[in-house]
Amino acid sequence: MAATPYRLLEALAEHSRQLQDVELLQLHLEHSEAVCDPALKGHLRNRCFFVGKSSRELVNQGLADYVPVFLSDIPTLFRRGEQPLDAAIIQVSPPDRHGNCSLGVSVEATLAACEVAPLIIAQINPQMPRTHGDAMIPLKRIDYAIEIDSPIAEHKPKEFADVHRQIGQQVAQLIRDGDCLQMGIGAIPDAALAALHGHKHLGIHTEMFSNGVLPLIESGVIDNSRKVIQPGKIVTSFGMGDRAFYDYVDDNTQLLFLDVGYVNSPAVIRKNPQTVSINSAIQIDLGGQVCSDSIGNKIYSGFGGQVDFVTGARLSVNGRSIIALPSTARGGKESRITAQLAPGAGVVTSRAQVDYVVTEFGIAKLSGSSLRERAQQLINIAHPDFRDQLRKGI
Repeated sequence: MAATPYRLLEALAEHSRQLQDVELLQLHLEHSEAVCDPALKGHLRNRCFFVGKSSRELVNQGLADYVPVFLSDIPTLFRRGEQPLDAAIIQVSPPDRHGNCSLGVSVEATLAACEVAPLIIAQINPQMPRTHGDAMIPLKRIDYAIEIDSPIAEHKPKEFADVHRQIGQQVAQLIRDGDCLQMGIGAIPDAALAALHGHKHLGIHTEMFSNGVLPLIESGVIDNSRKVIQPGKIVTSFGMGDRAFYDYVDDNTQLLFLDVGYVNSPAVIRKNPQTVSINSAIQIDLGGQVCSDSIGNKIYSGFGGQVDFVTGARLSVNGRSIIALPSTARGGKESRITAQLAPGAGVVTSRAQVDYVVTEFGIAKLSGSSLRERAQQLINIAHPDFRDQLRKGI
């Protein structure tokens, strides 16, 4: 994410032309075009736990590998040795007066990688925010380091489209005072957060967070007072936003960046009462099966933490899982709610795990509903242009 050491990756891409069969393990990378050059075939191959824009075409051409895995399981793969590592390439803040650097805005699986890799190579970047929690790494544990002052990758908030605003307002109807929220990055979670200014005592325990949370913290809507896990603090594993977001994160003791194996553990998530997971999808069938990592048999992204939080939220006292998505894709040419998932599409979240599905046209309550009942509810929130077609597919 935002802590991608892209300057080191540019150097790695150049150096790998002199090498054979280097494997680069990665989650989502920003500014990673250099290591995703098809000309590196035979020299460097990407092994992706999450597929991003730069690696997507390589994966679907068979020139890179995709590993379907829950985000919470990746640290375990490293620590158990199921996924061996020879080196960890990371980006950190400069050391403090005690000689400790910070992993900054991405602790997630980086902490586990640094624990087991026999070699750690780091970019020390004065622009990396210092974060608290599990982010500390002593400078003496880093084998090779170079100081490079380079911008942290940014995600700047955009104006909501009407469809996203409508979805956000629908999601807000399902949020109660005192809820503990998990959400991702992008227009739908930001629109949902923007609709919550009338709520009280909300908390945050999420794998990642971004700018959309900040106005609710400043207004006092988010105070984390009802949480059981780290009450009074925001718990996350990585973050990405604009410069103002990084300034807020820097040295903020109210934010804890923790190992994703802990943050995303359903056994931990469930301990906070009224946990609500808010996630999106590429496609949902009329039974409620959720595809969120592929378009047909073409890999688009990854499992991420969706199932981790859906599971934890539903185990939480008065918790709920929400899947929110626009009703159509490709400029209105395709319905995201379908009679059947596209051939080759993978199920990420099962139909027994979804409590609510939200589109701009309303809310479908799936928990406790039969296949017939949920099909009808999903058709009711599909785009009107596709409802007759969906009814024929029942």
